[in-house]
Amino acid sequence: MMYVCYAESNYHQFTHEATDFSPAKAYDYIIIGGGTAGCPLAATLSESYSVLLLERGGSFNTSDFHENNIYRTLLSANDHDSATEGFVSEDGVLNARARVLGGGSMINFGFYSRADDYFYDNSGIELDKGSVQRAYEWVEKSIVTRPTRFNKLQTSFLNALLESEVHPNNGFTFDHIQGTKVGGSTFDNSGTRHGAVELLNNAMSENIDVLVHATVDRIIFSTSDPLAAVGVAYHDSNGKYHEVHVRTNGEIILSAGALGSPQLLLLSGIGPSSYLSSLNIPVVRDHPFIGQFMADHQRTGVNILLPDELTDAGLRVVGITESGQYIESVSVPPNTPLMSFIPSVGSVSSVNSSVQIIAGKVSRPISSGSLHLLSASNVTVSPSVRFNYFNRTEDVLQCWNAMEVIIKMLETPTMEEYKFSDSAGVHSFRFIGKSLPDDKSDYEAIASFCRATLATIWHIHGGCLPNKVVDSHLKVIGVDSLRVVDASTFFNAPGTNPQATTMMLGRYIGVKILQERAAVTDQKTELK
Repeated sequence: MMYVCYAESNYHQFTHEATDFSPAKAYDYIIIGGGTAGCPLAATLSESYSVLLLERGGSFNTSDFHENNIYRTLLSANDHDSATEGFVSEDGVLNARARVLGGGSMINFGFYSRADDYFYDNSGIELDKGSVQRAYEWVEKSIVTRPTRFNKLQTSFLNALLESEVHPNNGFTFDHIQGTKVGGSTFDNSGTRHGAVELLNNAMSENIDVLVHATVDRIIFSTSDPLAAVGVAYHDSNGKYHEVHVRTNGEIILSAGALGSPQLLLLSGIGPSSYLSSLNIPVVRDHPFIGQFMADHQRTGVNILLPDELTDAGLRVVGITESGQYIESVSVPPNTPLMSFIPSVGSVSSVNSSVQIIAGKVSRPISSGSLHLLSASNVTVSPSVRFNYFNRTEDVLQCWNAMEVIIKMLETPTMEEYKFSDSAGVHSFRFIGKSLPDDKSDYEAIASFCRATLATIWHIHGGCLPNKVVDSHLKVIGVDSLRVVDASTFFNAPGTNPQATTMMLGRYIGVKILQERAAVTDQKTELK
């Protein structure tokens, strides 16, 4: 049996508005980004060293992110106090990035599942399986719940998957394995969210300062050889600028996300020299692959109008097919921000009933794109990114495989009750947007459907890949005292929703840094 011990929230005592707090002149570690990776990383490093965590977003009460409020807080307005910043990729797909202490773990659907074996074997990151296991467990005992309550739609979805022969029935498991499964959740069984921000409760309070509404403008580098990161410049919400430095043997660690980390490296002069020069950004070091190999989990599927006002805010159940495709479902009530993320719906007001999204996810996209700056001097201007969705035939085939399962699901006995009857007594689904092609064996028709129903599932990764930008320990190649620890270092998405893997990585790298420094200290002691 799994027991979750939610710690008393003490992170508020060391969390400050950047306008109201003057940090120390130097810290052992400065972490840029208090998100899904940054929070566990900061908590871990504070066990032995001083840490400054800088977050561009704000800090919210947990009640603001209760499961009952998810559709009002998720992907809402882009004002200063919003937890989310929306953007449209160059592909024309509406997307979003988190802007809140706790990162994406505070605004997602809560599903928690560990990475698949392919991720570990092909990550390019030095990962010890025993340490990975312990890092996951550290996260899970703090904020992850085994779901015990299921609303009607998640129960129907589970039954429809099994009736569609997505076997075996794995019941509850954290592991990413073939079949139908119930995963963990960062919503507890009363609907309260426990995001990555609560991992800060594990921090040594006397060793850590957390600043919110602290936007890092650039990384400061040494003027002598070897090149090293020595500090950061940031501004608060009043526009006042500050500088803070790292101590000898310390590090600057970027955990600003798959958009924020490559953006900040480029703005700081680390990137392709010809590109930086064209923007009049002084070149600190030529790094040709920063901002390259950007990818996203694309989502395609059907949107079914529901006969009743049914909503299941949290995601509990997924299907993982024999070919590795990922099937999940959520429901969306009318007149909520998420409705705008349903392709082909049009205006939010045009849909007055709940909609069930049954989506197939391209679990391991081959297509990738790149990121470029829209401002060479203002970090608050989000970069532009193109993902090149379905640029590769392999991705279209993955979508086709997922659609085959969805087609079977719509024909199951369980889904009959979600059909409407017309005046002639004919039962059928009412689709919002495109329905599936009549000829389910027509590759071109399915490919066209996949592209027409394309949407994001908010799993952006890439931009700072191992062996291209960082080494196997996530240190930036050619720059001392600078690391990147977040999903920008993922060659491949972890098959499932990435929040579990990202939190694990923050804890894992933090522990490795502590071990490395302890080993150096022991070695120096032996030499005396």
